[in-house]
Amino acid sequence: MSALVKAGQKNSAVDATNRAISHNQEMTLSNTLAEKAYNELSKMIQNRILQGGQQIIEVRLAQRLGISRTPIRQALRVLEGEGLLQKRGSRSYFVRRVELREYLQSLKVREILEAEAAYSAAEYVSENKIHEVWKNLKIVENKRPYDILSHWQSDDEVHELFINACPNLVLRVVIRSLRVTTKLFEIENLSERLEPDSRQHEAILKALLQNDAVASKCAVRDHINSLYQFALSVL
Repeated sequence: MSALVKAGQKNSAVDATNRAISHNQEMTLSNTLAEKAYNELSKMIQNRILQGGQQIIEVRLAQRLGISRTPIRQALRVLEGEGLLQKRGSRSYFVRRVELREYLQSLKVREILEAEAAYSAAEYVSENKIHEVWKNLKIVENKRPYDILSHWQSDDEVHELFINACPNLVLRVVIRSLRVTTKLFEIENLSERLEPDSRQHEAILKALLQNDAVASKCAVRDHINSLYQFALSVL
């Protein structure tokens, strides 16, 4: 499968897919107010202030953030492109709801694809970036009280090391989409994952630092399987 992952890098279909997805996911935010709305909405979703299935009321959001509805609508379109929101009807946006079955199935697919991405990326990840991410991981692990946003950020940093370095563009897009899905699932007791996540992330970073493709693949696979088993144990 590794050969397949590296193949097709210059294929026109891959390039077309990447351009199309990039257009949706990287819609430019034309001003700082739109960026503010985007950042605040993202935090509200990750902190479960806005929960799965909840409607976004533009007027209330504008009042809460102290900005007009125009930049809010721009931010909503970007979040829809990223898969965090869904549009129903002509104008109504809702936080995308992810049920248990989709969450577990997405984890199993991530286990396969992210492990393969780590295998193909192991020789390309910057040593300086690995040390930087590792340093922040230790800061988050020792932070009190527990901060879910810092936990998510550190998780993103570790996984993005090998996702960014993966030479297969389509694989990167698919993995990021799956990661959005699993983040949206409202699992309880996430703080209990901080210690095992930290140890497993360190195993991934160590393998990447050594440019060990096989060890990187195994470390990522074991980590995501651990997430799957944790979900089964608490749900």
